[in-house]
Amino acid sequence: MSQFSKLKTVSVLMAFTMLASCDLAPKYQRPTQPVQNAFPSDSGKTQPLVGQAASDIGWKHFFTDPRLRALIELALKNNRDLRSQAAAIMEAQGSYEVQHASLFPPIGVTGQGQYFAPSETAGFSFAPGLGRGTSMLRYYGMGIGFSSYEIDLFGRIRNLSRQQAEEVLGSRMSAQSVLISTVSQVANTYLSWLADRELVRVTNETLTSQTNTFNLTKLKYDHGEADALTLAQTQTQVEQAASNKAQYERQMAQDEHQLQLLVGVPLPDTLPAPQPFGAQTLLTDLPAGLPSDLIAQRPDIQAAEHNLIGANANIGAARAAFFPKVTLTAQEGVSSLQFRHLFTPGAQTWSVSPNIELPIFTWGQNEGNLKVSKARRLSQIATYEKTVQTAFKEVSDALTARETYLAQDTHLKALVGSSQQAFDLAMMRYNTGIDPYLTTLTQQRSLYDAQQNLIVVQLARYQNLVTLYRALGGGWSAADVAAASAQPGAPRKG
Repeated sequence: MSQFSKLKTVSVLMAFTMLASCDLAPKYQRPTQPVQNAFPSDSGKTQPLVGQAASDIGWKHFFTDPRLRALIELALKNNRDLRSQAAAIMEAQGSYEVQHASLFPPIGVTGQGQYFAPSETAGFSFAPGLGRGTSMLRYYGMGIGFSSYEIDLFGRIRNLSRQQAEEVLGSRMSAQSVLISTVSQVANTYLSWLADRELVRVTNETLTSQTNTFNLTKLKYDHGEADALTLAQTQTQVEQAASNKAQYERQMAQDEHQLQLLVGVPLPDTLPAPQPFGAQTLLTDLPAGLPSDLIAQRPDIQAAEHNLIGANANIGAARAAFFPKVTLTAQEGVSSLQFRHLFTPGAQTWSVSPNIELPIFTWGQNEGNLKVSKARRLSQIATYEKTVQTAFKEVSDALTARETYLAQDTHLKALVGSSQQAFDLAMMRYNTGIDPYLTTLTQQRSLYDAQQNLIVVQLARYQNLVTLYRALGGGWSAADVAAASAQPGAPRKG
């Protein structure tokens, strides 16, 4: 058998040994969900998912406002949180590749030359033909092989590789969570900007009406047709509306600053014109489905589960440390005392050096590592269960708020209508001299308050729809995640 055949035989036997190696990691079982079988808004009824799930609706299909779409597009390209998450994915991918490479022998080519001058008293036996007058010996060698390769008999390296693979997958899920959060933050901030713009519009209309009333009252006062109390009352309304206008303009500016922070760049002047407040999406409802659907829809739950699976695999690596570790060094090549004979058939050589290491006294080190691994798995189980509970709460809150905000919106619209009618009648009675201005002032305040409250509730209602969309796992697509992470492909488990 030639040297090459021997090395090939060693490699084949090593491969079969790897395939036959055992796995000491405990069998993974997904923890039982610590939540109810239905959301509170379902009144305890278990209903299937009806309609398209939120996780299947990309943000480009959910939002229809061109300006909002442009802002989200900019945020996904420039947001610093997404860039940081992309770097975390690259780091995890690199760590996985380093660990996964340990499953295979690092084959390399070596070459060496040695020059040796023996002493006359060393009892050195000179090689035939060199003669006693030789003052230097030469040795040349070249080979291909690997050294100190650990044969994974008990799955230690494979479990460490699996743990790193789960970390990469968890990082990708975390990137999806950050992407969903970024999309919802941009949408909610944009809605706040539109709402504050509406408040400025309503306040300007109210301020214009009150200023006209004040000027008319001032004219009447100058001609002795109105008293000082009426004049002071009309001026009070003007000052209050002017103060509110300054507040809402400040809020608009702060919304723009927040949008710029989320987008990551100054807001371009070429952004499309905004759609009317409330026309940012064609959808008014989203199916909640069952709490069990969240496992597949929510990337933060999937990230927590990947971390749990990784912790489970780490136990297998800790257990393998109690068993013998076998390493192997093998090389095939040529060697000669003369360089001109280095590549002749007679210069071929090979070597195989197996080594076994059996732990006897580790003074509790292996036991401690196993305890740490088990404790980390318990911690990851608690984290996974808490993540599921948090997701259940977020969806439940959004569903409950959806119903109550809809009822508030309906009643406030009716209140604005009746307040407008009452103000018109009071103004008519004041202009004809039937009632004092105090009645008109009261009705105008009621109308203005109702208009402001309606905008505030509508903002909460629209933002709640975005929140429900995010809570159900919507807002991302595979293309968006790939662009954000800039790291194609996912590691294989093994």
